[in-house]
Amino acid sequence: MIVKKELPYPLDALEPYYNKETLDIHYNILYKGYVDNTNKTEEKLQKARQMNNFENIKCLEKDLSFFGSGVILHELFFYNMGPAVPTSPDMKLMEQINKDFGSYDKFKQQFTESSKVVDASGWNLLVWVPNFNKLEILQCEKHQNLTLWGCQPLLVLDMWEHSYFLQYKTKRPDYINAFWNIVNWNEVNKRFKLTF
Repeated sequence: MIVKKELPYPLDALEPYYNKETLDIHYNILYKGYVDNTNKTEEKLQKARQMNNFENIKCLEKDLSFFGSGVILHELFFYNMGPAVPTSPDMKLMEQINKDFGSYDKFKQQFTESSKVVDASGWNLLVWVPNFNKLEILQCEKHQNLTLWGCQPLLVLDMWEHSYFLQYKTKRPDYINAFWNIVNWNEVNKRFKLTF
């Protein structure tokens, strides 16, 4: 059974960049829904195995991919944010960013521009791709489409409208710009170290 992870900060800790009401709804209702639906899907899969009845297996496997990926991406998103404290990529990650994007500013610009054009139900991610031995920026449709096999998400930005509409309305660029003020690079650095 998957358990809803606790936020590593209070609901108002990301103010004014990410307001308490938006975070409360996003975390306590929407993310919780992904956890609950993943568990319900797992129960249905267990029942299908016990009854040797795989009539709905295609639907159940799609649900597992959708809801389970929703759980994972939301947890990465919530944890790669934090109260506005000055953090930055550590030396090793910064060297890789410079190597793969030319500079931190070029990386930030590409990530920002890529985030602006993510379809309404999607994500933008900085990932480590072991097979390419480099960092890439990927847009992820829904929670599971358009990814690269084996990539390791490092920095995750939720671009579903529910993640920003209450506070930023249709001003997507304002939400993206605000995000840079609450990126917890300490968490991103930790994830990057785990890739080696």
